[in-house]
Amino acid sequence: MKLFVGLGNPGENYSKNRHNIGFMIVDAIVNHHGGSAWKKKFQGMASEVTLEKEKIIFLKPSTFMNLSGQSVSEASRFYKIQPSEICVFHDELDLPFLKLKTKIGGGHAGHNGLRSIQQHLGPDYFRVRVGIGHPGEKSQVASYVLNNFPKNNETDLSNLLQSISEGFPELIKGKQENFLNIINRNRHSTKKLSDTKKVATNHSSGNPVSDKNDDKKKSTLERLIEKFR
Repeated sequence: MKLFVGLGNPGENYSKNRHNIGFMIVDAIVNHHGGSAWKKKFQGMASEVTLEKEKIIFLKPSTFMNLSGQSVSEASRFYKIQPSEICVFHDELDLPFLKLKTKIGGGHAGHNGLRSIQQHLGPDYFRVRVGIGHPGEKSQVASYVLNNFPKNNETDLSNLLQSISEGFPELIKGKQENFLNIINRNRHSTKKLSDTKKVATNHSSGNPVSDKNDDKKKSTLERLIEKFR
């Protein structure tokens, strides 16, 4: 049995914050893999998913970020799950938006949710660090993480959540590289499709597409006429 934890703050006001990317991820995975309805347990909300005959527990602590460890430790004690069988999804300021990295152990890098978990369980749990980017100034971090993702990030965010859900079976097998490869492959495919659509839109709308070779073929007189037309 494994425990997967998404970090965030409870309540509708926080639901779309950058700091709540962990909640968004476990919601997406549970929905994608047909998990049970979320129920109040362990000072949080819990759900179960069965994949390849293995029961997996998902947890969203309701203690607010700074006390996440209380909820995680309660669930781990109840199910007798060791830290090495716990995976935490959390936002990561030091990674660009959409970039993911996995890690076992280490420090909390100032993340209050991780700090709380380490106070209760120690550092030897698994983590999926999900990049949200950095505002540039340390003084802006608090307001940055507690603000929503901007509207122009919504499609990319939705695609990321879908990719994580699709790659999740590889993660529970311990194949972290395969998991990250699926996400990266899907992200690049989505970007290519998006770029293709933009080009098609420009052509269909009649927007001119710059062609430097055509410009070179024009005579000096033709270019002067166009300039003053």
